[in-house]
Amino acid sequence: MAKARTKKSLKTKRAAKSRTTTPKPAVKTSAAKRSAKKSTAKKAIAKSTKSNARRKIGSRKPLAVAAPIAKKAARPQRVAVSHYNNADFESGLRTYAQYRDLGMVDATNGMVRAHVLRFTEPCDPKVVSKLHYHDTQFQMVYVLKGWVKTKLGDHDEITMRQGSSWTQPPKIKHVINDYSDDCELLEIILPADFETVEI
Repeated sequence: MAKARTKKSLKTKRAAKSRTTTPKPAVKTSAAKRSAKKSTAKKAIAKSTKSNARRKIGSRKPLAVAAPIAKKAARPQRVAVSHYNNADFESGLRTYAQYRDLGMVDATNGMVRAHVLRFTEPCDPKVVSKLHYHDTQFQMVYVLKGWVKTKLGDHDEITMRQGSSWTQPPKIKHVINDYSDDCELLEIILPADFETVEI
């Protein structure tokens, strides 16, 4: 009888102990459920942002990029034809020369200037031989007739004859030292409008 009571009391104590050590989980309120959902959503957004930041350009799923601003379409270039006419030679940049415009300024919407230059007076170093440069992107000169002596930057003086050509890099300092009476040059310059600075 005493043993039976002892076993019964042990069972009762064990049951009481298990009730105190493993409490039932508390039931979440609807406010707590909403808060948990928000937290889960925030974690998902943060994870997706990090993976997008790590993704390299050129991957299978490129990042969304804002559409580029459309550039204003440039006017198309047109054909420029120029036939020789002595009356087309006019005064220009130099007082001792005349220029025949080849119509490329209008045809290329101001991108290129091309003209034939011919000297109209004998070379006077006081007037002609002035160190200067042109603020251009590109300049090329080709000798059509005669000869011209020029010095470009740190180079020695060069005599350019019929069939000779040279380029003048942007803002290179140069000077014409002499030329023949029949000298004619073809010049091609980008852009069409540029500044000439005497030094």
